[in-house]
Amino acid sequence: MKKTGTLYLIPTILAEGTQDQVISPQVKEMVQHLTYFIVENLRTARRFVKSICPELVIEQLRFVQVDKDATPAQVQASLKPLLEQGTDAGIISEAGCPGIADPGAEVVKYAHQKSIKVVPFAGPSAILLSLMASGFNGQQFCFHGYLPIEKRDRLQALRQLEKEMQQRSQTQIFMETPYRNNKLLEDLLATLHPDTKLCIAANITSPEHEFIQTKSISQWRGKLPDIHKQPAVFLIYR
Repeated sequence: MKKTGTLYLIPTILAEGTQDQVISPQVKEMVQHLTYFIVENLRTARRFVKSICPELVIEQLRFVQVDKDATPAQVQASLKPLLEQGTDAGIISEAGCPGIADPGAEVVKYAHQKSIKVVPFAGPSAILLSLMASGFNGQQFCFHGYLPIEKRDRLQALRQLEKEMQQRSQTQIFMETPYRNNKLLEDLLATLHPDTKLCIAANITSPEHEFIQTKSISQWRGKLPDIHKQPAVFLIYR
């Protein structure tokens, strides 16, 4: 019986220039032995691999992009080398851990359907790091991804999150496209109860620009940080 390749989940950095601090030797050692990568973004994945393993010749490695717009056929095709040649592969997200708020989850899903062994490696996750640093309920929490773009739908979503937070005593976690961060902050202050606590976690793991603070909505008023175009995670709890 032909041996099937293994799918390794390779975490990457959240902040530029932090690979030596946040990427483990175990991850670097595995990347050194892989020649095939399934990635969310070709450019950032190649740059990341070169940054942690400068001795590798990028042109000799194969990178296949599977992003949020990938079709089921493209997802399945990305795993053919594992099924047909027994090639090992690494999944690399654009930032953080693959499979977490990341299209790599579809690849992992199909891998399990084909009985491909899946091996995750520990690494930085903006969602978990922000929860750890928030002081909020780490026993019960829910990640909602990106909120609706339309203002009316977004405000309704925020009211619903606050309601779930109260009813379930559950930390609510969400994100926004970085160039809309400041607008989201304005909506949070205008919509949520003054006593609801909001944690803003931006540029996580960056030695110079990391910003993580928890305050009530009333305390944030007039004192909001400028996080325009900066990667951030938002959490609410009371």
